[in-house]
Amino acid sequence: MSILFQNVTAVLMDAGRTVLPNAFVAVEDGKIASVGAKKPAGTFARVIDGKGGILMPGLVNAHTHVPMTAMRGYGDGHELHDWLNNFIFPVEAKWDDRAIRACTDLGLMEMIASGTTCLCDMYMHTLTVAQAVADAGVSANLGLGAVFFGETFSPDVCSDCAKTQELYSAWHGFDSGRILVDGSIHAEYTSQPGLWEWVADFAKAHGLGVNVHISETRHEHEECKARHGGLTPIRVMEKYGVLDVRCTAAHCVWTEPQDWAIMAQKGVTAVHNPVSNLKLGSGVAPIPDMRKAGVNIALGTDGVSSNNTTDMFEDMKLAAILQNGVRCDPLALTAWDAVEMATLGGARALGRDTGAILPGLWADLILLDGQALNLLPCHDAANNIAYAAHGANVTLNMCRGKVIYENGTFLTIDAEKTRREVLDYAVPMLFGA
Repeated sequence: MSILFQNVTAVLMDAGRTVLPNAFVAVEDGKIASVGAKKPAGTFARVIDGKGGILMPGLVNAHTHVPMTAMRGYGDGHELHDWLNNFIFPVEAKWDDRAIRACTDLGLMEMIASGTTCLCDMYMHTLTVAQAVADAGVSANLGLGAVFFGETFSPDVCSDCAKTQELYSAWHGFDSGRILVDGSIHAEYTSQPGLWEWVADFAKAHGLGVNVHISETRHEHEECKARHGGLTPIRVMEKYGVLDVRCTAAHCVWTEPQDWAIMAQKGVTAVHNPVSNLKLGSGVAPIPDMRKAGVNIALGTDGVSSNNTTDMFEDMKLAAILQNGVRCDPLALTAWDAVEMATLGGARALGRDTGAILPGLWADLILLDGQALNLLPCHDAANNIAYAAHGANVTLNMCRGKVIYENGTFLTIDAEKTRREVLDYAVPMLFGA
């Protein structure tokens, strides 16, 4: 289907950080066909009048646990490991596929309505998560978040190895690569070297990436060094081959200069989760230092249980102003830097041809309401995106040329059915309410 956007301010996210007023953006066969100041020739099946709004690349949420919408606000006010062991893990032991599907749909609805077009998810019941993603129309890199607590590792006794293989066989490459499967390790502290080597080898053999939690808390970071002769989580993962493929390392709050050099050399992306890290008291990731060292930075919300929303605009704003405040430098991280982290940075992390409005890329586009009170006036589009916008300003979400949300209406998910399933089935089943 050919679609033309007109009367928009297009934030291209190209190398020159171009903002094109009164732009025309044409979409054909799921990809961006042309971008310019003049209306392209030809006829279009649909013309969308942006009414002066901002057209920008869809947001890439590079670290999520989508089904955890069920735990929004549950166990708040606790340190990460207390929160995990005494609140989250006991609830997660009760999951079934029906509850996973309902809570995944709820999470995807929230993401879609607030501008996310692509995500990287690490969780369980991943076959069900994959089906929900497929039906919703968004793009995703999916991983299992493998764990292993035994002393002697073998893929035959680690159920997460079989589940990873099953997920790969069932879903990798679905819909021209809209769904990709990555190897996934929950963390150094929830597994052991045999699993890390297995995941790394599996990823290498199949041309996949790997995602892993890294140095989220000081305790995690220092305990890893104590267990491994002074090696940080990054260095441990390097030792066992995990960084030899495209790797996204979530959090990286307590990483060190030696880690940044390795990450830059290996092409490892640090996924910044500022809201989650502050809420759990984990600390402030040294994002400007990592950027200076050459590390690609992406942005993620983490799970709703530790963020409470999946509004990437909130994380975008906090990512910028947090560094400026901590470093007493208003240029420590600029609005453009934050927008790039939420678009191009995430696209690079996940190996996706998206994140910018350029011919040939997938047409992952979102439109912001040009008449929203909080976006008037617009002296600088990037500043408005990073500092003033919020998810509720999104009026249209297009993924791969297909409009999946418009003016408050979800076009791929049954919103009322999802609400009923979450409130009438998932919550009572998980929490005994």
